Amino acid sequence: MRMRFMRYFSEVLMAIVLLLSGFVDALDASEQPNIVFILTDNQGAWHLGCYGNPDFQTPNIDRLAAEGIRFANAFANNPVCSPTRATYLTGLTPSQHGVHRYLSAGRLQIGPQARYTLQDFTTLPEVLHREGYVCGLSGKWHLGDNLYPQDGFSFWVTKPHGHSNGFLNQEVLEHQKSKTISKHLSEYWTDRGIEFMEQNLRADVEKPFFLYLAYNGPYSLSGSMREKVPSPWSDPYRDSELPSFPRPHKVHPWQKNQQNLIGNLEAGRNLAGQVTAVDAGVGRIMATLKQHGLDENTIVIYAADQGAVAGQNGFWGMGDHSNPLHLRDGTLHIPLIIRWPGQIPAGRIEEHIVTNYDFMPSVLGLLGLSMPQQPPKSPGRDFSPTLRGQSLEEWNDEAFFEFENVRAIRNPEWKYVERLGEAPEFELYDLAADPNELRNLANREATTVVQKDLQRKLHQWFAEYANPEWDLWNGGTSQSRISTSDQIAEGIRKRNAAKASSD
Repeated sequence: MRMRFMRYFSEVLMAIVLLLSGFVDALDASEQPNIVFILTDNQGAWHLGCYGNPDFQTPNIDRLAAEGIRFANAFANNPVCSPTRATYLTGLTPSQHGVHRYLSAGRLQIGPQARYTLQDFTTLPEVLHREGYVCGLSGKWHLGDNLYPQDGFSFWVTKPHGHSNGFLNQEVLEHQKSKTISKHLSEYWTDRGIEFMEQNLRADVEKPFFLYLAYNGPYSLSGSMREKVPSPWSDPYRDSELPSFPRPHKVHPWQKNQQNLIGNLEAGRNLAGQVTAVDAGVGRIMATLKQHGLDENTIVIYAADQGAVAGQNGFWGMGDHSNPLHLRDGTLHIPLIIRWPGQIPAGRIEEHIVTNYDFMPSVLGLLGLSMPQQPPKSPGRDFSPTLRGQSLEEWNDEAFFEFENVRAIRNPEWKYVERLGEAPEFELYDLAADPNELRNLANREATTVVQKDLQRKLHQWFAEYANPEWDLWNGGTSQSRISTSDQIAEGIRKRNAAKASSD
């Protein structure tokens, strides 16, 4: 009898403890700010007025920057969609999460072979959901198994694939069903994002929300550039000469497609219109927050998955639109703006180099949360002190990049690129004297010391962080199909042969 009583008492006591802990967690969650993470597709920082563009009209995004912090030197770790989105959500790099290239249509995204590529990793929305957030996705997913909500998302409206043939009469996935939307997709994603936020304003909902508003604009490729942008977003550019739109004398010899867009003013006007369409959506999101009294207690983040060029130095698009693949700054330099009134000083500009693998630890740091302890270890650094108005003391101004058979390291002065199994094997650019990366100084006597130092750091960094399973340069594989498998295999063979001969 006494044993049964003690067991019963213990069970009751445990139930009370769990109830109280849940109550405390609910209180903690209710005190946390809402988060709106706006991520655009293929957008260079140069598209925005707050980053110096005098022609593209982005008043709402510019206002966001004026009321928060703008990162002048933010970079994506990779120049294509799926890998960078995976990095934002995990704090891991392609050689750690295994998504080395964008997911092609079908296969992993929807259908009998569909599989979520980040299922083995702890993601930002997963952490937030565990902390009591209600999570909603409106927009592009492009990380696999698109039909079904992942990682604690309870609101899920997305695309069946990643590429964008256009923005009108496009297919979307909603409630595990496909339908065609006549409305412009940038407007549609905004509508659904607002719907999710307003769902969480009911009296019986006391949880903060995380909205992942993932536009597939401005995109700037192929069919989407042949489609006319509707009014009113196209109106400012109807007869504009767009002086800032690049008009190069020739196409770069590495550029393998999209050549017809280079120097094409109509393509430039369409690009400007798509950028303004996204900006209009940002304005509506901010107006909704203000209308419902959420303006002061919501962190709004604006970023792009990776950069994109539109004629600069004869390139168009991202690093996969060339042969060989490349890691030029124009495909990596992204906008990053974060606003939280009363917490983040308004009008602050951060000059330190940050990356998208720093994003997750920094957002969690701002919320007072820690990065999940999981293998592999994230290389991400926490830049949340600068969000609070403090200086980033002892910050290492270096960024590391990878794209299949290409890896690079960048600091404010130099950029070193190494390519496996394909020429040019080495690239070195003096960014102070040559910001457009036009003069390759690799293998020159005057730059030997710089090149060797950067090469050592590059190799050490990947030796420390790369997961052997997904380390392409050392016999690993990829979750996504890649285009340089032959070059990588040949590069590894030659490297092993050279090492054997030296031994």
